[in-house]
Order: sequence, then C-alpha cells, then structure tokens
Amino acid sequence: MIKSTGIINGELTQGEIERYSRHLVIPEFGMEGQLKLKQARVLIIGAGGLGSPIGMYLAAAGIGKIGIVDFDTISYSNLQRQLLYSTNDVGHPKTELAKQRLLEINPNVEIVTYDTRLTKDNALEILKDYDLIADGTDNYATRYLVNDACILLGKPFVYGSILRFDGQVSFFDPKTGPCYRCLYPEPPSPGEVPSCEEGGVLGVLPGIIGSIQANEAIKYVIGKGELLQGRLLMLDALEMSFRELKYSKDPNCPACSEDPLITALLDYELFCGTKQNNNLNEKNMSDFSEWEISVEEYKEKSDKDSKHFLLDVREEFETKIASIGGHLIPLSELRDRIIELPEDKNAEIIVYCRTGNRSHHATMYLKEQGFTNVKNLLGGIHAWHDRIDPEVKKY
Repeated sequence: MIKSTGIINGELTQGEIERYSRHLVIPEFGMEGQLKLKQARVLIIGAGGLGSPIGMYLAAAGIGKIGIVDFDTISYSNLQRQLLYSTNDVGHPKTELAKQRLLEINPNVEIVTYDTRLTKDNALEILKDYDLIADGTDNYATRYLVNDACILLGKPFVYGSILRFDGQVSFFDPKTGPCYRCLYPEPPSPGEVPSCEEGGVLGVLPGIIGSIQANEAIKYVIGKGELLQGRLLMLDALEMSFRELKYSKDPNCPACSEDPLITALLDYELFCGTKQNNNLNEKNMSDFSEWEISVEEYKEKSDKDSKHFLLDVREEFETKIASIGGHLIPLSELRDRIIELPEDKNAEIIVYCRTGNRSHHATMYLKEQGFTNVKNLLGGIHAWHDRIDPEVKKY
C-alpha cells in the first residue's frame, strides 16, 4: 500500500468522476481509492505481450503516472498478442506508440517513456521515482536485474511470465516478504527453457496474466485485498486450471537476507549464462569461430557433397514448418541420445536450429563430450531463409 502524501489537485474533476464512476461505487474503493490511484506512479518494464494489458488497464484505472521501458520496434510476430499495436505500426518504436495508445485510453494520465534496454547501469536511476514496478519482461537476466534493483531501492514489483499455454504471477515486496531469488535462486541453464520466440505463446495468455498483474498493482495501490506475496499463481490455459504454490523468505538469500551478498547490481547476462550467446554473430566471433559456420559456407559444403553429419536440435513439430534436412535430436534429448551421433568423435558435425541459439549450446555440449569437429550453423533457419533459400519458411 502506498502511504498518502496528500491529494493531487485536492479532488477528482467532474470528468474523472464520470470516467471512474464504476470504481467510486465500490465500497472498498470509493473516492479515497481512486485518489490513491491518481497519486500512484507505476513503471512497466517491457511494452510487449504482458506490458500491453498491464498498461491498458492501469491507464484506464487512472494511475497518475505510468513509465514504460522498452527498446524494441514492432514486428508482425508481435501482433498476435500485443494488442497495443496494429498492422500499420510495424517497424515503429514500441514506447512511442504505447504512449499514444494509452493516452487515447485515458488522457488524464501522465506517460513517461524510456526507449532503452534496462541495464545495471541505468536501472536504479529509472526505477527510483516509481512506487511500484510491473515486470513484463521475457528473459531471466532482466528479471534478476529487476529483482535486485527493487531490493536495493526498497521497491515492490509484480512479476509475470508466459510460455506456450503456461503463465505465472507473483508479488514481491522486499520490505515485507520474499523476493524473486527466494522463489528461483538460480536461473535455468542456457537453452534449458525456450524463450517465447523459440517456444511460442498462446496469443490470449499474456492478456490473462497481464490483467492479473494489473489487478495486483491496483490492489497494492489502494491497500485492499490479499496480494500474491509468498504465493505463485500458475495457470495452465490448455486445461484452464489454476494452482498455487506457497513459498517463504530464504534466510540465506544473497539479495534480501539480513546480511546480503548482493549489494550492487551485477552483470546479469553473465550470471544467467547468456552473455556469450548474445555476442554470437558474424562480426564478433573471435572466441568461437572454429566452432561456427556461416550459412554460405555450409551451402558450399553441402553442394560439394562433402561428408558431414547434419544435426537438427529443434523440436519435432518445428520440422513440419521448415527444415534443411539432417538428423533430428531435440536439444532437451541430446544428452540421452548422444549415442545416435557418429562413433568417430573426429567426424564433422554441423548443428542447426531456428536462430542459432539452441545449436550453439548443443555445439558447446558436444565439444565438452570430446567431439572435435562440431560447428554451429550461424543464424539457423532464419539465416538460411534470408541469405540462401527464401522457400525455406522463416517462423
């Protein structure tokens, strides 16, 4: 709950009273609750699938100041779930259009945009002026960054995540309960959990999860109801079932314990094991070049019918969308099915996937297992579509 610091403008305008009339007649809400919303400052990190419903409902509810952090532009693949945007918006910055749309929903709110990636260098400065943080991110590095920044600043945040048909929501307040690290002490190994881009997400799912996050934010601001603090709400949209996991504060948590080890923001991409992967591209391959091959090089190699073993580490259903052939072993099964690879560990193996992410991890794993001539196909299916054969579908 946000402590009162005095009523902005002293009262609601007649237009605001009409706009929020369905709030004002709720006994637990009333004029006092609406004025608290008008005073509140909420920062939304990520203006995508989760950020869209969070922003739309908080703006409609009358949150006084809404900040939006995002560095991305709109693509066609966003439109299946990010309802802040339309087809004509493709190619434009998300923050610019998100601000425009939210002001169309409610011109009484103040919208502040940050067209930048949230990093350890700017997080504290951006978060410090807000009462509550709404996490709409899609990667572990930023989630841990948000958690640790909120602890250092004493800010609560409402968490949400989505993948395929599954969603999660919880509420973290470092002053009164456990933090994200108490729930998830360590991030999953790189490649273990696919991103939404790799794994997909049901279009309506972020609408459900983001709306629950907005609900938690409103409850926190007006000081009513029971927050999802110490509780992880999990949704299986395919079965349409909710279940709840209770968790408690870890007395040895490195971030929120009485004697924390984390007293400053870290390099979160390094912590989550994604830094070297983010740096994998043709312009910066000095450390990995002997384990990489471009699509042009592979095309030349395959045209010469050179002897090599082509390994596809995607999921089986992806091969029905697009394929350049090869032996299929999904990354999650590679450890158990390594016997299917050539017995000769000096044999040449080319590994590919959708974008080069999973195949990079597979390549590094096979290197650790003693295979001496393994190469990751840079860019995977995407690069093959863009630079070799547009008939191979990009998805």
